Order: sequence, then structure tokens, then C-alpha cells
Amino acid sequence: MTRPAASQLGFFTAPATPVALTMGIDEAGRGPILGPMVLAAVALDSSAARALTRAGLCDSKKFGAGAEARLRRAAVASMIRARAAFVAIEVVEAAVIDARVDKGELNVLERECAARLISAGPPCKRIVADGATLFSPLRDQFPALRAYDRGESRHAAVAAASVIAKDERDRRFAALCDRWRDDFGEIAGGGYLNEPTRAFLRAYRDRFGDLPPETRRSWDCRF
Repeated sequence: MTRPAASQLGFFTAPATPVALTMGIDEAGRGPILGPMVLAAVALDSSAARALTRAGLCDSKKFGAGAEARLRRAAVASMIRARAAFVAIEVVEAAVIDARVDKGELNVLERECAARLISAGPPCKRIVADGATLFSPLRDQFPALRAYDRGESRHAAVAAASVIAKDERDRRFAALCDRWRDDFGEIAGGGYLNEPTRAFLRAYRDRFGDLPPETRRSWDCRF
């Protein structure tokens, strides 16, 4: 389903009997200049949380970087989708981010996405969001929500949301790299505003006279 602010994908598997669920909220890709930002929501019961933790679930950043890390995250993301009661994402493209950054509303945009994810999910006993300052304002709308820095240390559902968000971000950034590999070779830097990414953007601009459509033009584009 396409929305004005983002695209949302998700599923909910209703348990045979009602169980207490905890929903985790996290994002991936807030900082890069290239590619989308992805927010994710994952609802787990206590049995799934324990099983996933035993299977190696942790915050997505702890997997590291590179191809091997992406494969490990993808494997854990598959386990999460198999065990979770609810998984949903919102993908926010660069143009949408730019429009809201121009208004000083990036945090507002993230809260709007999170609110839609929560509203689309099942009733949950707890909602735990990663980012105390960012997500605490949502408590007025969702009394069960608590927002923490390092929210993944509070519940496995937040770690699961971080993995789902990063896995989707990985997939979409990989598609971008695949599209331009023949023209520019490997695109290093993960889309962050570092020298490898700057080198790609300079080469793209020199060839086509503009920046790729996936570029966040509200970031520092002076090269």
C-alpha cells in the first residue's frame, strides 16, 4: 500500500489464543545521504522473544558491516518473520525526507511513520521504541509506549525491529549498487557521507550532470 509519506509493508498473524505482546520500534538509514530510511515494528510474545534471543538476535549494529554481516542479518530477519506475531515496515524515500527536512520536521516524520506502524498492529501490552527524545511524544497517543535510548537492551522486540529495518535498508541499497555497478564499479561507503560515497556522487554528477534520484539533497551536497 502506498502512502503520501512512505510505503508500508507488513503482516499480522493472529494467535489461536490471546497472548501478551510487546512491540518494538526502530529505524535504519536516518543518517546516510543515499537511499531510503526504513522504520520497522515487530511484535513478539515472550516465547518468541526468548527463542530469537537464544538464536542470536541482537541489535543490528552488532552484526557489523560488509557482505557477511548482511547475510547474518538476513538470516536473523527470516527467523524473526517466522516467529513474530506482527512485522511491518515503512520505507521513506529521499525526496520525502528532503521535503520534511526543509521544514525541520525529520523527527516529526519518524513519529508519524511509527504511529502508523503501531496503529496497524495488534493490541500490545507494551510498546518499546528506540530513541527517548524522538519517540517519547508518542506516549500521549499510545499510553503503553515507552521510549529509551538503546531500546534494544530493554526488549528483544526492539532488537528485532532494528534487524528488520536494517535488512530492508540493506536490500534497497544493494539494489541501488547493482543498478550502477557497470557504470561506476563497486559503490563503497554504505551511502553515508564519507569519501567513497562522495567519489561515487562526483562521478555520477560528472557523467549525468545531476545527482542520483536516491540522493538526499537536504544533506551537504557540496563536493
